[in-house]
Amino acid sequence: MKNSLFLYLTILAVLSTVFTYMFLSKQVVFEQTRYEKTTKKLRDSLSLVSNQLVDANYFSLEKNENAQNYFDTTSANKTIQYEKLIPFVTEKLLDLNANPKGNPYTGQDQISTNKFIINKVKILNHRWIIADYSDGEIWGEVLLKYFVNEDKSISFEVNQSLLYQK
Repeated sequence: MKNSLFLYLTILAVLSTVFTYMFLSKQVVFEQTRYEKTTKKLRDSLSLVSNQLVDANYFSLEKNENAQNYFDTTSANKTIQYEKLIPFVTEKLLDLNANPKGNPYTGQDQISTNKFIINKVKILNHRWIIADYSDGEIWGEVLLKYFVNEDKSISFEVNQSLLYQK
């Protein structure tokens, strides 16, 4: 009886070991497959987001070589680095928000007690800027022309402005 008990325990241990081995090996294969699928999805979504970013930045001075070349001419006095120009122009435009009647380049007169100020600026190329502005209640957008003068100052001109309805 003692021998048959050891035989049954040995068979049970072998079966348990075989089933455990099979389960763990299948689990490893399953986890590897799941990891590969997840990695592929993440790579695909990363490339999709990267492509969307490239499309969104199509109209920007950072990606427009023709607009960049406008500032790199053969005359040395007109050469301006666009990397320094973008924050400089943005800062000059946003500094005009301190005006007591609001930023004059929103293309809008003060309607209520709040003044219109520019919130966000995107420099499209060597000539155009699009900006978002608001007075806290009413929102709008403006298309501006900008010029880099001979004395390296910036001048702006409102081309088109619109207000959104509440």
